[in-house]
Amino acid sequence: MQQTRLNTLFSVAGTRLSLFFGNPWRRVSLLTISLLFGIFIGSAVSTTAGQDAEWDVSVAAIVLLVVETISVVVYRRRRYDPATFWFNTLNAFKIGLIYSLFLEAFKLGS
Repeated sequence: MQQTRLNTLFSVAGTRLSLFFGNPWRRVSLLTISLLFGIFIGSAVSTTAGQDAEWDVSVAAIVLLVVETISVVVYRRRRYDPATFWFNTLNAFKIGLIYSLFLEAFKLGS
C-alpha cells in the first residue's frame, strides 16, 4: 500500500497506543472500563427497548448478533496475535453486556 500521510498517521498512532497500554495498570484499567461500559450499554438497551413492547424481539436479535459476532472474532484468532489486547477489551465489553442482561432478567423475575 502507498505510504501516505494518513497511513503514516494511523500507524504512528497505533504504535503509540500500544506502547501506552503496555503498562499493566493501564491495561487493567482499560479492561475494567470496557467491562463497565458493557454493563451500561446492556442496561440502557434493555430499558429503552423494554419501554415499547414492539422492539423487544428486534433488539434481542441485534444484541444476539453482536454478541455472537464478537465471540467469533475473539475466539477464531491466533493465540499469539499482536492485537490480543484489543480483542480482550472487546471480549470484556461482551461479558459486561451479557452480565447486565442477566441482571435485568433477574430484576424482572423477582
